[in-house]
Amino acid sequence: MTYFPPPPEELRLIDAELLQLDARRAHLLARRAWLLGVLRAVPPAPGPPPAPAPPGPEAAAPRVQNVLLLLGGVLLTVAAIAFTVVGWGSLGIAGRSLVLGGVTTAVLAAPVPLRSRGLGSTAESVAGLGLALTVLDAYALHRVSFAQTDGTAYAAVAAAVLAAGWAAYGLLPPAGGLRLPLPAALAAAQLPLLLWAVAADAGTYGVATAVLVTAGADTAAALRASAPAVRVTAALGACGLGAWGALTAAWLSWTAPGPGAAARAAALLLLAAGIAVAAARWTVSEEHVAGLAATAGLLAVAAVGGTARSALPAVWTVPAYLACGIALSAAVRQGRLPQPARRGAAVASGAVQGLAVLSAVPLVGVALLGPAGWVPRIWSGAPDGAREAVTAGLVWPPYAQTVPLVTAAVAAVLLFADRRRPGTATRSRAVAGALVLGWASVLVLPPVLDVPYAADLAVLGALTAGLLAAAASMRPSPAEPQGGAAVAAVVPAVVTSVPLVLTSLASRPATLAVLATVTVVLAAAARRPHLSPVTAPAALACGTGLACATGAAAGWEPQYTALLVLVVPAVAALFAAPTAQARTRVPVEAAGAGAALLAVGLSARDASMLSLVLTLCAVIVSATAVRTDRRPLGHAAAALFVLAAWVRLAAWDVTTPEAYTLPAAVPALAVGVLRRRRDPRTSSWTAYGPGLAVAFLPSLAAAWADPHWLRPLLLGAAALAVTLLGARHRLRAPLALGGTVLVLDALHELAPYLVQIVGALPRWVPPALAGLLLLAVGATYERRLRDMRRVREVLGRMD
Repeated sequence: MTYFPPPPEELRLIDAELLQLDARRAHLLARRAWLLGVLRAVPPAPGPPPAPAPPGPEAAAPRVQNVLLLLGGVLLTVAAIAFTVVGWGSLGIAGRSLVLGGVTTAVLAAPVPLRSRGLGSTAESVAGLGLALTVLDAYALHRVSFAQTDGTAYAAVAAAVLAAGWAAYGLLPPAGGLRLPLPAALAAAQLPLLLWAVAADAGTYGVATAVLVTAGADTAAALRASAPAVRVTAALGACGLGAWGALTAAWLSWTAPGPGAAARAAALLLLAAGIAVAAARWTVSEEHVAGLAATAGLLAVAAVGGTARSALPAVWTVPAYLACGIALSAAVRQGRLPQPARRGAAVASGAVQGLAVLSAVPLVGVALLGPAGWVPRIWSGAPDGAREAVTAGLVWPPYAQTVPLVTAAVAAVLLFADRRRPGTATRSRAVAGALVLGWASVLVLPPVLDVPYAADLAVLGALTAGLLAAAASMRPSPAEPQGGAAVAAVVPAVVTSVPLVLTSLASRPATLAVLATVTVVLAAAARRPHLSPVTAPAALACGTGLACATGAAAGWEPQYTALLVLVVPAVAALFAAPTAQARTRVPVEAAGAGAALLAVGLSARDASMLSLVLTLCAVIVSATAVRTDRRPLGHAAAALFVLAAWVRLAAWDVTTPEAYTLPAAVPALAVGVLRRRRDPRTSSWTAYGPGLAVAFLPSLAAAWADPHWLRPLLLGAAALAVTLLGARHRLRAPLALGGTVLVLDALHELAPYLVQIVGALPRWVPPALAGLLLLAVGATYERRLRDMRRVREVLGRMD
């Protein structure tokens, strides 16, 4: 029997055993760690390299199988074709029937046992070969029994029979699992109606009808079929044939000679639209629904618009299509269609309206650019009407009488779009588009109606003022912080002022009146902060034109007209001074600068007036440079003052260079002194270098060519004074420039004597002196370098 010690004794024994186990485990773990360290320290013994793994197959087994089956089927098909075409005549009637029937039957029956044995890919290849053999059977049958039958008609019947037979073969229970027969049957079904229409000589209308009917059948098959291959084949056929039929119908509608032909083309277009609607009705994808709805809408517009176009004059073609597009949009809003369908129809309506607006671009371009033809014929006499005024440089486009109606209609559509959601971004953009199109309608209306010349100017002026007033009344909204509607009003207003001014160039009174009125109107609009970036520079430009026109009308010379033009940059400087907006200040100053350049150009032929104009420009720039943000313009003002002085001296025939250099050098030196006081760290070359160079260098050049003694004496005295000042204040630029000029001036004074001495000496003396000089320099080369270093160090410690 088993002995069990008392519990205390048994507990003591168990604890002792566990301690022994722990000690043994610790010993084994330590030994294991030591063995691992030894194995890692010893390199592995050399042995044979491992054998490379065998390369994997480059092509998967199923892919290889498919390729082999495809090649086998192709080769058998080629062999069957060769036998049918070449070897057919060597057999009799019975032999032919027996061979074709037996081979075709055997090939078509072979996929059944192949599929039962699990050879599906082989069965598909054999089935494809059988379908190809049926085509060869049909060809052989035509050669033997129906050789006199029309080939196109026979092909239509054969395609229908083959399509039906292949479909039945694919639907039979024994071959129900084959994937090839049903898509092949659907592909063959694309041909019967088309070939029948061609065989029956049905014409373009009949062919288009056959194509569209086939596309409708394909659409139904694509929507009802469950097999992916059948759906893809049907979809491709529906898209291809549908596009072919729709484009053919659209071409027939556009070229229809009368209402009857247009009505037949419209029926085809409506048939295509109905197919698209049916496809959209059963399509699940919203993107597809929207695209099909847009297609249906465009086809419906083309159908109705083409019918209306055939009964109207050619000038009403665009309005007819536009009316259909607008009606489509209105009908969609009234109906209860899904959101994707409404979106697609809206896209179709927008596309029609956009194309209609594009047809108005040529006339708008003529109205804007045509009046430029009056520039070379300024004040040659007012034209008879507005059309002659705008076609001064261009040709009047055809069918332009209905352009105002087109743009006005589209503007009305945009104006009433989303009117229930005011303040939104979409509504703001619609209002902006309506403003632009309304502007285009009014712009082209006078030449379309061929109103009198004065009435044309009045309409353009009223259009400019009205747009500016509308823009001034608009304020940026939270949806459009940049004020899109205001921009859409002010930009056309400024653009309209260009043809208005150009058209007024035909008559002198009209030019003065139009320029004055436009300047005042634009200046008034510039008081609005959100309009001033555009209207302020435009007002200055018109003011410049008014000044030039006023001077020319008064018979002034161009140099005197320049003084009148200078009023514009003065006004620009006054207007830009209190303006806080940089986007307004910069265009205004640029317009003023352009006017100033024009004034300089007008006065260029008269030196006295040019000097006066430059002086006035300098005054204006100086006044602008007073502002803190325009302090750098002070340099430009100084340059203009100096240039004005130089032009004045040239007008007085002054040839003394000091008269030109001292007026520039003295202010430059004064500016340098002020800059050094404000910033003592400024280099003397920066502060005094430009002024000293302008003062000394031209005078030095003149002194070398001056035979008298006064200029060299004065130049030397001035250079000596500048050199002493540079040494006194330890300034590098005055010391270097003054000393250099002093030495060169002294050499100029000694030059005649040196020439006399050199002429009196024998010819061997100069080479000997040169040799002695070189020896002396070489002997004291090191000491000279040390002296040069000291001079450089002294100059380096100066400012």
